[in-house]
Amino acid sequence: MLELKDLSVDYGVGESAVHAVRNVDLTLHRGEVLGLAGESGSGKSTLAYGMTRLLAPPGVVAGGSVLYNAAGEEPVDVLRLTDAELRRFRWAQTAIVFQGAMNSLNPVHRIRTQLTDVIRAHEPDTRPAERLDRARELMSLVGIPEDRLESYPHQLSGGMRQRVMIGMALALRPQIVVMDEPTTALDVVMQRQILSRLVKLRERFDFAVLFITHDLSLLAEFSDRIAIMYGGRIVESSPSADLYRDPLHPYSRGLLGSFPALRGARRELTGIPGSPPDLRAMPAGCTFHPRCPLAFDPCARRRPPLAATSPARDVACWLHATPDTED
Repeated sequence: MLELKDLSVDYGVGESAVHAVRNVDLTLHRGEVLGLAGESGSGKSTLAYGMTRLLAPPGVVAGGSVLYNAAGEEPVDVLRLTDAELRRFRWAQTAIVFQGAMNSLNPVHRIRTQLTDVIRAHEPDTRPAERLDRARELMSLVGIPEDRLESYPHQLSGGMRQRVMIGMALALRPQIVVMDEPTTALDVVMQRQILSRLVKLRERFDFAVLFITHDLSLLAEFSDRIAIMYGGRIVESSPSADLYRDPLHPYSRGLLGSFPALRGARRELTGIPGSPPDLRAMPAGCTFHPRCPLAFDPCARRRPPLAATSPARDVACWLHATPDTED
């Protein structure tokens, strides 16, 4: 449904530009949940804002394409849509749920106004009563009483505000929903409630989800596939169950070792030594090699390409290089 090809995003231009996302290839299939994980600063949110053309200056898409494939239609490159075409495309085909609901909702307007405005902007021929009925339906879908339509954002809890954002994202029945760390500021009970609600909505409306987070434990349970980002690149892509049982990249293994298991024997959390790379002075070779406990000779000299190790798994690591990869 959505195909990123060689997508690169910079902050700034010229020699002083910071290359935040580098040559990313990623595919989101119809109806699936694709998790995108990595430490803060790995390029996850920049990738999401770049592919949806929501980057604020000095961010700029430096290259690549973002192909949207609607059923029975020719692929559309989102990066080449005109402003008018982009306005029609957003929310109708692709919607986004931002990290901070309190900052995304307008504090001086009631929830009712903010939900109906989305519908009115894209479907101006609808009557006010129809838009209000749709707003009530959206509140019901995300498990919020209808009388809360008259509330202001500050009168809702954090979990309710986040669910309002999910309802708003679904107002026009988009085919793709991008969720940028939507549960980061919530407690674990509310996280589970929101994600369980999201899974039910996805099953009902068959939309695809790009779920961005640094918490692999969430993705392992709710995603169909997981892509791991480090230093602005995808370093591993795999079905979630396979990655959880047998991570191939040392960075993926480090992320999985950084949160406690809910079942089984107690184990010591290992974490990942060192700090994420400085995007202004990236190390030569494999970007992860200064922190990697398994680094060996080629890692410091050559950057490993993202290559298939099986039909459903890709990894960028010399530990799993094949003769074709080394060539």
